[in-house]
Amino acid sequence: MAQALQQAKAQGLDHLEAQTLLLHAVAQDPHDRAWLLLHDTDLLDAEQLTRFNDLVQRLLQHEPMGYLTGWQDFHGLRLAVDARVLVPRPDTETLVDWALEIGPPNAQVVDLGTGSGAIALALKYARADWQVCAVDASPDALAVAAHNAQRWQLAVHFDHGHWLSQTSGQFDLIVSNPPYIAEDDSHLPGLVAEPRQALVSGVDGLSDIRVIITQAPPHLKPGAWLLLEHGHDQAAAVQALLRQAGFAQVQSRNDLAGIPRCTGGLWPEVK
Repeated sequence: MAQALQQAKAQGLDHLEAQTLLLHAVAQDPHDRAWLLLHDTDLLDAEQLTRFNDLVQRLLQHEPMGYLTGWQDFHGLRLAVDARVLVPRPDTETLVDWALEIGPPNAQVVDLGTGSGAIALALKYARADWQVCAVDASPDALAVAAHNAQRWQLAVHFDHGHWLSQTSGQFDLIVSNPPYIAEDDSHLPGLVAEPRQALVSGVDGLSDIRVIITQAPPHLKPGAWLLLEHGHDQAAAVQALLRQAGFAQVQSRNDLAGIPRCTGGLWPEVK
């Protein structure tokens, strides 16, 4: 085991990445670092070594860890993920925490562009009284999300549609982690394994956010909130778009690194 870890680290993997892949390759719990210590001098058999080396090479080619292991932890849930959806990022938990903070009891909530279902399922997991709907334009993504909902026995309703264009009714809370990367962003070459349509949004990365902000008002109850995740340098632009659309109390929240990552606004009461 130790030799395999050393070889992986020599190729550029950090210690935790190498340990996670090795535990996966030998079919052990991915968090059981103690098992690796106890079996430090064990040798991998040929099948295990081949599997481990393949995983290492795929990670070095920028394939996300979640695709390699088949899961990603998010807000207390272990979610199945694969190449049909983005791997949920820890920063997106900022959006979930904000929604849980401001959402009323028995809230009606819609998650737009649900992907793996991470946001919708985390909200329902934390607030059993909420009625949560999750929308995605990709039938493949909805299949992944529905599988995760079934696994956790969470009663989330799934709809196929492009943002709010096929959605009826009004909500207490609309949340979304939409595509927000610009077409020429320098980070895109490192994200080649993930679905491009879930990442890229026009020349400035704000095309989908503009659509959501435009579509949202008729679907918001007076006093309801729209919360959006966005890029590290887009908070000011998203705030401006919300104010232009008539939203009040426009504000942003920082992610784990202290970067403004989510911006939202309240749809005002009719006077």
